Amino acid sequence: MKNIYFKENNKIRELVKKIEALNIAYKTLEPPPEIIKDLLGKSLLKSALYSARIEGNPLSLAEVGERSLEKNSKSLHQKEVANLLSAYLFVNSKNAPKMFSKNLILKLHQLVMKNIFSQAGSFRSEPSAIFNQAGIAVYLAPSPKLINGLIDELILFANQKSVPVLAKSAVIQFAFEKIHPFLDGNGRVGRLLSAFILFKAGYSYLSSSLEEYINENKLQYYEALEPSKDAGGFVEFYLQALLQTAKKNFSKINADNTKTEGNDLLPRRKEILLIIKDHPDCSFDFISRRFSSVNPKTLHYDLKKLQDSGFVIKIGRTRGALYRAKN
Repeated sequence: MKNIYFKENNKIRELVKKIEALNIAYKTLEPPPEIIKDLLGKSLLKSALYSARIEGNPLSLAEVGERSLEKNSKSLHQKEVANLLSAYLFVNSKNAPKMFSKNLILKLHQLVMKNIFSQAGSFRSEPSAIFNQAGIAVYLAPSPKLINGLIDELILFANQKSVPVLAKSAVIQFAFEKIHPFLDGNGRVGRLLSAFILFKAGYSYLSSSLEEYINENKLQYYEALEPSKDAGGFVEFYLQALLQTAKKNFSKINADNTKTEGNDLLPRRKEILLIIKDHPDCSFDFISRRFSSVNPKTLHYDLKKLQDSGFVIKIGRTRGALYRAKN
């Protein structure tokens, strides 16, 4: 992009290295689908809430939940969070587009501003500026005539495979704020675009609820967004936010995974363990006959987890291997 730049430095490289290491470690955990689903559901609600709070929404986590959002649709603050939740669910779903595009940007704005803003899903056609708390204009946005061209540049940058994805997700948010293509909702859509980039690159579980960190460090966030062209400071802030969020999410997943494999075994694994206790030295075929509707690969995975957790011993290595409960 012509008007936006950043120079990779040692700090950025170190942050990227740590985040990538956590992502690799996460993949080796192989958490069960139910743990992933639970974490992602809670994290996306947090992303929606804290993205709204960054913009001044007063609701707290205790005040929102999917049910309350549905029941209190007349409240503007509830609508804001409900709309954002819909947008984050869309970004993290199979229905999300494969490529970063103008249609994606307009779709996200439409979701975010639904029943809130009359020009939802449309670029602005009038001048705009960013004001500080004193009401003083601190940044004049580009002319409406330039918006489509600047967005096209952003799309080209976003779809470049040569740009490292973690830095790319930060620069996109920074550049989008500078383009300021909408009269309202630019910050919320910008954060969603970063989330989209991370989801497509396989970082969604570690980056979920990144907005909570940003909300807690709002002053630094806005200070990092201030320079008009140099995105370096914002990239550093964003990667630090991503690293802290990734550490938090990894610890949560690891703890839940350990708990699941301990006394709180998943129902099917608990049943498998009971079968092995009742029938010492039983074969895989014997166990699989009790779970005819379950994929054999899933049963092998369950047995491996029971072994890893110290509940079961495998005797032999061939197809004739037997399983015995560990005393």
